[in-house]
Amino acid sequence: METPEKSPGNHTPPKLPFSRGIGWLMQSLALMRRQSGRLLLIAVFMQVILGLTQMPYIGIMVILCVPALSAGVLEAFDVASRGGRPGLNLLFRPLTSGVPSGRLLLTGLVVFVVGILSISLMLSGTEELLDPELISRVEQGDIEAITQMDPGSLRKMVMAFLLGIAISGTLSYFTIPLIWFGNRKVGTALGEGIKALIIQWKPFLVLALGLFAVSIPVVIVTAVLITLATSGGILAVIGMTAIMILMLAFQMLLFGIQYCSYRDIFGGDEKSVPPPLEDDSQLVA
Repeated sequence: METPEKSPGNHTPPKLPFSRGIGWLMQSLALMRRQSGRLLLIAVFMQVILGLTQMPYIGIMVILCVPALSAGVLEAFDVASRGGRPGLNLLFRPLTSGVPSGRLLLTGLVVFVVGILSISLMLSGTEELLDPELISRVEQGDIEAITQMDPGSLRKMVMAFLLGIAISGTLSYFTIPLIWFGNRKVGTALGEGIKALIIQWKPFLVLALGLFAVSIPVVIVTAVLITLATSGGILAVIGMTAIMILMLAFQMLLFGIQYCSYRDIFGGDEKSVPPPLEDDSQLVA
């Protein structure tokens, strides 16, 4: 039986004002305050799974499952927005959801191929970056291999990976929730998602500025914690733990923004749209 749609049919989202960008940021913070412990636990398990990407063969499967895992995190935010208590099982629900599961895996394949192609095009013509042994050492976090690289090649490699991440993120940002919550097909979700990002450039521009402002204290605190972590002893353990929690919290903040922006732009019927957050009217006025 085909999964019923969870949101209305295709439509052109109205253009939203600049202020909505900050509204999504504050709404995400509000959702995290409601269920911070459970959301962070889900983030920890997701990172453990993503750590398997370093394993041959299994790593490819994990990469293809990233959109489904991301949909699970968005589902957790949806449950939290309704006043529920998101459980760890929500992370894996999209992987066992029938038709949406296949579409999310296909999305993972599309994003992976496009990301690899874009990175390969950026790195083409650089002989040093064609050395498989060097690339393998860099991927494993070998600091010595990184320091031995030519500065120009290193800069080009960083730019290539950033470009790959940007393209992959753009393709999947609304595609994932449109497939999971809106029951769209992959092609339709990709088209609608990219179109929405273009139409809503104003709030996303302000959102980028807001995230930049938020990242400044995060970077400062992280730098202090790194200094603490290098001191050794129990302080090192405390410092590394605090850094991990801070990074996971920032990651979940981004997922929350993704959920809130999707809900605001694409909406849904009464059954699929959760009640507004307590401070919605003040944040987006």
